[in-house]
Amino acid sequence: MKRVVLMGLMALLIVPSVFAKKEKKPQEVDSLGNPIKTGWNFGILPSIAYDADYGFQGGILTNVYYYGDGKQYPEYIHSIYFEGAYTTKHHGIFRLNYDSKYLIPNHRLTLDATYLPDAMCDFYGFNGYQSKFQNNWVSWNKKVSKMACPEEYQSRVFYKYKRDLIRFAADIEGTIYKNLKWNAGIGVLGYIIDDCNISMLNGKKDFDETKPRYDQKPLDDKIVGLYDLYKQWGLIDKAEQNGGWHPYARVGLTFDTRDKRQGPNRGIYADAFFTYSAAFNASYGQQASAGYNHLQFNFTFRHYVPVLQRQNRCFSNIVFAYRIGTQNLIAGKSPFYMDNYMNTLFIQRVYYEGLGGGNSIRGMMANRISAKGFAFANVEFRFRIVNFDIGHQHFYVGLNPFFDLGIVTQPYKIDEDAIKAQVESGQYKHEIYNPATKSYEQFDYKYDEFFSTDEKDIYRPHMTAGIGLKIGMNENFVLSADWAMPVNEHKYMVQDNAKYSNFYVKMGYLF
Repeated sequence: MKRVVLMGLMALLIVPSVFAKKEKKPQEVDSLGNPIKTGWNFGILPSIAYDADYGFQGGILTNVYYYGDGKQYPEYIHSIYFEGAYTTKHHGIFRLNYDSKYLIPNHRLTLDATYLPDAMCDFYGFNGYQSKFQNNWVSWNKKVSKMACPEEYQSRVFYKYKRDLIRFAADIEGTIYKNLKWNAGIGVLGYIIDDCNISMLNGKKDFDETKPRYDQKPLDDKIVGLYDLYKQWGLIDKAEQNGGWHPYARVGLTFDTRDKRQGPNRGIYADAFFTYSAAFNASYGQQASAGYNHLQFNFTFRHYVPVLQRQNRCFSNIVFAYRIGTQNLIAGKSPFYMDNYMNTLFIQRVYYEGLGGGNSIRGMMANRISAKGFAFANVEFRFRIVNFDIGHQHFYVGLNPFFDLGIVTQPYKIDEDAIKAQVESGQYKHEIYNPATKSYEQFDYKYDEFFSTDEKDIYRPHMTAGIGLKIGMNENFVLSADWAMPVNEHKYMVQDNAKYSNFYVKMGYLF
């Protein structure tokens, strides 16, 4: 289902601390000619958002930086980030993050505590293009004329389920030799999973059985979604159906020659690490989940190539940046909901979903690629268009055209004959509205409505392209707005007249 998000920025409030040191003249400057920052600096961003399913959102995010005497600028001594946002239909972000290279001398420490309740988490099936997406089943519009086949509409939450994620993480990095670092981390991921709460999503409005579904916004609670069908078909085991708690430990190596962490102008960042995740309390009492202990391997390579760098106020910087990476299951068995989590050595963003969406493959539907292993690539040009000051704060505006790609490397094993027998057993049906009789008629589901019979579709790449707008403050606080859409306009990306583009408003660069 196409998600439309209207993001309104009420104000950008810059609140310099009364404890910040006064800048002395003549001032030292950074590589762009801006005076270095000292003391405490605050960035506060209130926002209003609206989503057709999530409702209205209100919240605030802030990033507090401490630069000390500024000798290490644009590197900060301490960074404290807080975000709190909630919607009228129970989708929220509550996060507290701390990052420093100076709290423990010669070591980088990151601490993160996050709670992400999601009333409608995306679920499109397994193995990317092997799982078909039926747009006519989920497209609801008050103007029926805009719909290709309104009588086929089932539910806007057909490809959704309820998921709350609780995350605690502590990561540390030390130096082996110069740019070669060692990394270690511990944490826990807690998942609470269930079917969508239809009564909560409908609110005070009730579904009217005397009207066709496509002619009213309230959801029909009789419709069985894809997540529930996967459980009934045996594609999702009983022990993983309602989530669980997964403590983890990871260890790895990084090689880092970047000139700075946020929006680097040059350098290489590469990491390779293993994550071992244990499991307990899966499905909250269904059965023991020791079988879900598993080991994953991640590798990422980022390269930042300076194309143009000068101390001008306009068009001062052009950087060519790209990232390639992969995540694969090495041993054990992972629950389906953790296969969508992209492991990382340091928690820097709210979401680490893979693959699809604003944090991985921009312009593609979130969680479109769900597999045991995947690979991805992001390529972009970063143009710094203009630099300017407001008070004592340094700002810049940038544009980033980009191209993203994702592919399955380690698919779920789906027994076509067994699943086809399940799907076409006659037990599972969907209803199509007949305007002539003003009633619904039942039809058996077909295997090819859910799955492709071409094995090549599993490994067919998903590709998107778009452009981003960046507004940065003091080289670290970056507001990002990205628009992207699919570029391979054929039957594998445009299914049942579905043409998607997406708009994202987030903090920081993607990589």
